[in-house]
Amino acid sequence: MKFPLLVGLRYVRAKRRNSSGGGFVSFISFASMAGIGLGVMALIVVLSVMNGFQEELRNRILGVASHAQIVSFDGDLQRWEDDAAIALRQPDVLAAAPFVQQQAMFSMDQAVRGSVVRGIEPALESQVADFAKFMKNGALDDLKPGGFGVILGKELAGALGVQVGDKVTLIAPQGLVTPAAVLPRLKQFRVVGIFEAGMYEYDSGLALIHLKDAQTLYQMGEGVSGVRLRLDDLFRAPRVASALAARLPNDVYVTDWTQSHANFFRAVQMEKTVMFIILSLIVAVAAFNIVSALVMAVQDKKADIAILRTLGASPLEVMTIFVVQGATMGLIGLGAGTFFGVLLARNISTVVPWIEKTLGVQFLAKDVYYISDLPSRLLWSDVWGVLAVAFVLTVIATLYPSWRASRINPAEALRYE
Repeated sequence: MKFPLLVGLRYVRAKRRNSSGGGFVSFISFASMAGIGLGVMALIVVLSVMNGFQEELRNRILGVASHAQIVSFDGDLQRWEDDAAIALRQPDVLAAAPFVQQQAMFSMDQAVRGSVVRGIEPALESQVADFAKFMKNGALDDLKPGGFGVILGKELAGALGVQVGDKVTLIAPQGLVTPAAVLPRLKQFRVVGIFEAGMYEYDSGLALIHLKDAQTLYQMGEGVSGVRLRLDDLFRAPRVASALAARLPNDVYVTDWTQSHANFFRAVQMEKTVMFIILSLIVAVAAFNIVSALVMAVQDKKADIAILRTLGASPLEVMTIFVVQGATMGLIGLGAGTFFGVLLARNISTVVPWIEKTLGVQFLAKDVYYISDLPSRLLWSDVWGVLAVAFVLTVIATLYPSWRASRINPAEALRYE
């Protein structure tokens, strides 16, 4: 097979016989290689961005939510210390923290906003969530039992027009029943901190108060809504939750992040798959442009093919020559596309802000998208998958012109030479 390989590579570098000027390849060959390169580059960049979105979304969600949590069927977990102790005996569970979660409304002057209120134990909460690194002002330890302090999300604080030190009124949905009427339960809280998780859902709709204050406000006694768990491997959460549920009492159940936020990650994975298919079609179109390039090459090399056949070259060897020529053109495009795709994927966090600043636009608005910047995570498994698909499409595109070349009759081809 050394002879077809050498001739095929020589044809890649050769000028067209009827070409008036020199050049590396004909324009159509160059266009085919450029198309393959652009398609491969787009695939690598898009898949890297989708991977980045998936990882960033998971980290931000689990920085505020939990890997798993124990909750009761009636929403009131009284013996949470026993359940937490059982969970901590599991080797995969690193930490546990109780929480109270209820709905409320906050008002400040004329501004009113609905929110989820989460009562936490600051020392324990820091072990199961990453609020400490999200704090823009204040700290979790500023929440004191009986102090009625509150930590607001950045967007929620902005909507209410409050800063650290201001007082807001919390309106609980549970009313006070009096002989005259049912009155709403109101309590003033002092803003002791502001956090920014980077997800609009949490920044605009979550407030943190101390666990004791939440139990007092919502009249839960010593009960809690549940216990949040942190695991050493978040991808083992379904297995750990299933094993833990078998050891806990029947009046409680265990949920994990793959259940509570499954729609987010399924949507991202589905989008990644669809984008891969769509962009693969772009690569396929570019790859099949090689058909035109090889058809022109076969027409131009008819005399050469006939001479090779008369010298003893078999039809398979002639076919291999043009397969090598087309595959080499594809490999050149794949190499260029991979190089620029990897380069762009690794620097997307620099390139996109520069484009936004230059054009004066923002591609991802905070109030529309969960993530306002464009993350990227390059996985070499994706790169090799893209290269494999593109190379297979390129080789398939070379088969028909190469087969036609192998069927050329030497006598017919040399008749007018």
